[in-house]
Amino acid sequence: MDRRGFNRRVLLGGAAVATSLSLAPEAVSAAEPARTAPAGGEVRYLKLYAERLADGQLGYGFEKGRATVPGPLIELTEGDTLHIEFENTLDVAASLHVHGLDYEVSSDGTKLNRSDVESGGTRTYTWRTHLPSRRADGTWRAGSAGYWHYHDHVVGTEHGTGGIRKGLYGPVIVRRKGDVLPDATHTIVFNDMTINNRPAHAGHQGPDFEATVGDRVEFVMITHGEYYHTFHLHGHRWADNRTGLLTGPDDPSRVVDNKIVGPADSFGFQVIAGEGVGAGAWMYHCHVQSHSDMGMVGLFLVKKPDGTIPGHESHESSSSHAH
Repeated sequence: MDRRGFNRRVLLGGAAVATSLSLAPEAVSAAEPARTAPAGGEVRYLKLYAERLADGQLGYGFEKGRATVPGPLIELTEGDTLHIEFENTLDVAASLHVHGLDYEVSSDGTKLNRSDVESGGTRTYTWRTHLPSRRADGTWRAGSAGYWHYHDHVVGTEHGTGGIRKGLYGPVIVRRKGDVLPDATHTIVFNDMTINNRPAHAGHQGPDFEATVGDRVEFVMITHGEYYHTFHLHGHRWADNRTGLLTGPDDPSRVVDNKIVGPADSFGFQVIAGEGVGAGAWMYHCHVQSHSDMGMVGLFLVKKPDGTIPGHESHESSSSHAH
């Protein structure tokens, strides 16, 4: 399976479960003209819907009736161009706005430049990515690779405050060719005082994520809302750089297990599940004490090869996928 393909999140038993969806570049509607991506990348196409969920929240999805919070993970490689046919099934105008990628003003996704989508309407947004390059004046232009995100910019206010509060957001990963690929990718969004817009239950808001000792697990962390938080993962640490991985013994990147995040921040990293610490029910949470006390806590459930988790008699997997 092409691990640079797209991923989608579906609902299973009320919990977000990530599965893999690979889109070949040639999987194009006959009515859509072929275009060339810059820098030797691929031209990709997908359909995305904005929908109202049964619990009053809003979500994005790759299929009608399959919207989730967070919305589906979109993966690209530097140099790729993505055309998203966005259909708004809501009873109000909505949009699609992305961070970190290149786009023309017609794909900005705001009312201010008339790039939103009215109720029942459809619009194609085009996102482009680029490789690192040197400008004519000798300065360096960074590439698009990184952990980014998309969200509504219309519902509730012209800044999308209502849409974001109700769940219209999702992750974007732009990889560089040669990047190490994970066995699984999970998205964690601190949105106001919730995690992934989930109400508190059993002492925490979750979701919980499962892995087996030795799995390479990737986390995409996004913050929305009104508050600053501190993301902390127990028992595991990562490099505070683009990939979360050290490039070698002399890489000067700081190794951390706690990172301050504010509204619209996003970052990501990979860990080897249980590396140096073994299996267990490892907490992740906001380290602002009052936020943790109010339920901003979830579990990274790292299993032994036999499937058991020391000190954790019963658990429910709420999100897991393999590429």
